[in-house]
Amino acid sequence: MTPLAFEDIVARLRRWSFPAGLDGVVGIATGGVVPAALVAQQLGIGLKVITLNYRDETNEPRFAAPKLLSAVPDLGPWRRVLLVDDVYVSGRSWHAARDLLPRTVEVLPFVLKGKTDFALIRDLDGCVAWPWRAG
Repeated sequence: MTPLAFEDIVARLRRWSFPAGLDGVVGIATGGVVPAALVAQQLGIGLKVITLNYRDETNEPRFAAPKLLSAVPDLGPWRRVLLVDDVYVSGRSWHAARDLLPRTVEVLPFVLKGKTDFALIRDLDGCVAWPWRAG
């Protein structure tokens, strides 16, 4: 488990080139809430949350597919959003959340860690210890 410093994550976020014209941020709870809040705060735009569960505390799938545990947020006038999660392993949680959001909304991906172009951290292998998670 690689520990990450909060200051390092925030510095990386400041350097990231986010797309223009975003109306809001949707965080995938529970792991994506803090990352989504950091991004929304940096961009000065609104934040909403959708709660899914797929993996357990050891990062192993606990269900055959991600389960919706909340209402799908009403995006109101938002037409272009960033859908944020903490990690992108298989992409199943991200895609499940995307499928629940209105098709009329352009949904762009962003995660803190993963082996994908839209991940803030692509240079670390294995699990990381987020500074906002206990234990």
